[in-house]
Amino acid sequence: MRVDEGETRLAAFGGSAAVPRELRSLPWPVVTEADRAAVLAVLGGDAMVSNVDGETAVSALEQRWAALCGAEHCVATSNGTTALALAFAALGIGPGDEVVVPALSFIASGLAPLHQMAVPVFADIDPVDFTLDAESAAALITPRTAAIMPVHLHGAPADMDAIGALARRHGLAVVEDAAQAHGARWRGRPVGSLGDAAAFSLQVTKNLPTCGEGGLLTLADADAAGRARMARQFGEVIEPGRDRDYVAHLLGWNHKMNAVQAAFALSQLDRFAEYERARQRNVTAFLARLAELPGLLVPTIAPDSKHAWHILRFRFDAEAMGVDGVTPESLRRALHRLLRAEGVPVSRYQVLTLPRQRVFTDRVGFGRGRPWSGAAPEPSAPVPVAESVVAGTLTLQKRHLHPEAGPALARYADGFEKVWRRLDLVARMAKVA
Repeated sequence: MRVDEGETRLAAFGGSAAVPRELRSLPWPVVTEADRAAVLAVLGGDAMVSNVDGETAVSALEQRWAALCGAEHCVATSNGTTALALAFAALGIGPGDEVVVPALSFIASGLAPLHQMAVPVFADIDPVDFTLDAESAAALITPRTAAIMPVHLHGAPADMDAIGALARRHGLAVVEDAAQAHGARWRGRPVGSLGDAAAFSLQVTKNLPTCGEGGLLTLADADAAGRARMARQFGEVIEPGRDRDYVAHLLGWNHKMNAVQAAFALSQLDRFAEYERARQRNVTAFLARLAELPGLLVPTIAPDSKHAWHILRFRFDAEAMGVDGVTPESLRRALHRLLRAEGVPVSRYQVLTLPRQRVFTDRVGFGRGRPWSGAAPEPSAPVPVAESVVAGTLTLQKRHLHPEAGPALARYADGFEKVWRRLDLVARMAKVA
């Protein structure tokens, strides 16, 4: 343990906190003069929207991101959710179709198929990396299944070997939800190039942020990419050197990214590799310390793969901690209280599995039960692993994204170690929680 022997009294009971206040929150994104200059350059020009003739910040961002992902095509969108919805639209997935979605994810993962009048069907997750479990997904496939959507949750790439094999066996499309996984790799290959399409979010909290909202959609097929570009702008064909004719050839939306967002993201992309190296170094050292604590299960990564470390989720093994006779929820509540008192900014992330969200349990959808059938709702398949993860885990978000987060993470590790010195107190608190 690295906590001073004289400072063993927990902060929740009058001791000094392990983490100084100034290290409990670190700025993200890091905004530099280069970012400001990139935005001002757009404001001083004529290319403020993505449909003007010639190269824009939007088209430049699309080209650079496609090259970084090893993808054939990239379409920039207004946010990550619209990128996912456009993926399904471009692949022809809609009414009457089912899409297999992991039960633990951000709500957009379940809403995107629904926006296309397709039905999300929820599979369980792997207990180690929290991504889609291929065996659970296989059990849900029916003649109506059209696609599988692995989510690279928290930046951990899903098992794309198993998911890809399952999709090929049943002739299904694979849409990667890579909203949290910029720069992640599976068996040496970048996410974003492992399926038929992949959606990334550039929301301001992401590893690659823009100044607000934004999304990127990568695709393997030229025709699908063309449909995505049309659907992005009212179903129109927008091509360099061609006057806009305002003719809608298919159902479309206004899902365009603006050039200010793209310019900011491009500037951030210039430093993405540098920040990523720092994050890998800082997070690896942090997790190595925590892994020494009994019963604290830290995030891991599959061999030959790369975790983007967007969110760090921790599980707790009560038996290994010597904390007997407590529920996962009560143990999590006790640890949450004690760690926060020490200044460690842990929190819950996703308090419900997706199949428990009211938008899916009530099946209101577009009214009259659409896109679900008119029959009585069938009970959801059990997702015990996802439920246990929601009940008994804590996360660290955003603070570790800063490239100079190393000292803060070291103090967070001090806070964990300090609490682990008093597992007897943790046990007592958990038994009355």
